[in-house]
Amino acid sequence: MSPNLESHIKSQVPALLLRRFFGGAGRRDEAKHLQQRPPVPPPPAGRRRVFVQTETGCVLGMDLDRGDNAHTVKRRLQLALNVPTGETSLTFGDRVLENDLSFIRPDSPLLLTRNSINRSCSTPCLCPVSKDFEHKDRSGLVEMLGCSISCARVKRLVDDVVTAIRSGVDPVPIGSGLGGSYYFRNISGDRVAIVKPTDEEPFAPNNPKGFVGRALGQPGLKKSVRVGETGFREVAAYLLDHDNFANVPPTALVKITHSIFHINCPVNGGSPAHDQKQQVSSKIASFQQFIAHDFDASDHGTSSFPVAAVHRIGILDIRIFNTDRHAGNVLVRKLDGGTGRFGCQIELFPIDHGLCLPENLEDPYFEWIHWAQSSIPFSEEELEYIKNLDPMRDVAMLRRELPIIREACLRVLVLCTIFLKEAAASGLCLAEIGEMMTREFRGLEEEPSKLEVVCMEARRKLAEWGPYSPLVEQGEDMDFQFSLDMLGEYNDVIRSPRFNGSGAKGNGFRNPLSKLVESIDEDNDDDDDDDGRSESSKRSSERVPSGGLKFPTADKSSGSNGSVHALNRSADEQLPSSVCFVRLSDMNAEEWNIFLEKFQELLKEALQERAAAAGQRMMRRLGTSCKF
Repeated sequence: MSPNLESHIKSQVPALLLRRFFGGAGRRDEAKHLQQRPPVPPPPAGRRRVFVQTETGCVLGMDLDRGDNAHTVKRRLQLALNVPTGETSLTFGDRVLENDLSFIRPDSPLLLTRNSINRSCSTPCLCPVSKDFEHKDRSGLVEMLGCSISCARVKRLVDDVVTAIRSGVDPVPIGSGLGGSYYFRNISGDRVAIVKPTDEEPFAPNNPKGFVGRALGQPGLKKSVRVGETGFREVAAYLLDHDNFANVPPTALVKITHSIFHINCPVNGGSPAHDQKQQVSSKIASFQQFIAHDFDASDHGTSSFPVAAVHRIGILDIRIFNTDRHAGNVLVRKLDGGTGRFGCQIELFPIDHGLCLPENLEDPYFEWIHWAQSSIPFSEEELEYIKNLDPMRDVAMLRRELPIIREACLRVLVLCTIFLKEAAASGLCLAEIGEMMTREFRGLEEEPSKLEVVCMEARRKLAEWGPYSPLVEQGEDMDFQFSLDMLGEYNDVIRSPRFNGSGAKGNGFRNPLSKLVESIDEDNDDDDDDDGRSESSKRSSERVPSGGLKFPTADKSSGSNGSVHALNRSADEQLPSSVCFVRLSDMNAEEWNIFLEKFQELLKEALQERAAAAGQRMMRRLGTSCKF
């Protein structure tokens, strides 16, 4: 180890204690400390600045030398934070780091995780502090992590926030939502940004609202979205919103330092209420521009929303497979005395994209399916935008700008973009495309969506194509083991008797593509409902609350106190159950390319059959006496 190893460490101590001997002086001393903190100089030539985060949320910034490896990084982390690093792995997205760190880009976040994932949920998530670094924090207040595309717009907001913090303008915690989030203000006291620390997400170690019990990197609110990774997805949604087509606010990933942030388990054995006020915490967080608005879509009638605005949000949601597009995360701004982008006096802004781009296909939630605008055909401009989408170019961009994103998420992006392009070219409207991606419940069984049915058939054809094994070799990819080791029941086993092979001989089963045509005839019987909505839409509304997130309901037999007892369940019990009908991550590059070819062939056939069945249904409705 280098003799001056400790000199390379930039102290990003999440629990740095600022001793306050009395109340008023403590606040003045903190403001003075922040004012005197100099800007972080760029790392010397040949070094790269990275940010290492432990699974409990502690963050340390350091400069990597050319000769550094995972061992030296762990050693620095141990010296700075006094955390055990034995039986741990240093990861960067899907990759487990060992000797070669040359591919790590500057300002990249790394994660230190335990190799054993069977830790008890009652194990305390302490944020220890080494005395050598307790009294001096040489990091910047806000440091941006990569994302050169978003830097220009977000950098101005960062400068405003830093100026305000140095002037004593404190951020304000946001009471709503399941995770920790904060309004950061400018020097005038106006809200300019919303910051969401990754270690304060639902089920994360430092969640301020009681939703704890998991370490970073383990399954989260959605089992195919890991704890601590919703912030990356917020940035990905902004990067994928080309030319601000859907109005996603500028978003970036940052390392940010302030005493306002929450730490559940204080250092030195103190009480949370006492020590929380004394700690300056460094966190990795999403940093998004605050959008001044009048209300969200849940507080306003949707009939006045511009058709183009709804279409653009829906197009984005389909591309990123948004599993949580409810009305509460569509902001509405009224334009008094003027008109917006589409000649209307209302503008829409989609936010909260932390549950997009899952690692497997799940059941998405699209609130706009029930809005009348989604049944109107796409305009020529929208069709041209969809036609020009290039999923491979988007993947290359995300790998360049957000290299920590996982390969499985990129495959979901490619699959959904191809699906959108083919469906729009076939004449489907937004609502029809969304319905093809949404699962249905029949009785007590959750059945795959029409998109998943096509994927299942493509996987079957892939298995017939060549030497393909659905099992992953031991140690081949950490991402594949995530689904097998950590998700428990969330695996490739198809729960429905129609798909798990019960009662069938060998591999023979009914072609699931026929389900696409059958569903159209079934939907025909639903069109005569009194409220004009399809039965599938009713089922979707009944099983998903207005928030879009599916939480377990109390057992009816438990009485009126059932909901209270539900709050005391473990994180595993509170997680919404879901079934994975088809996985995308357990294919190598060659198999993935073959799968995409089979998928596109089958998708075109399915869309043609759907169009033919729709035409026959229209003829039955009109009858033979109607001539036009």
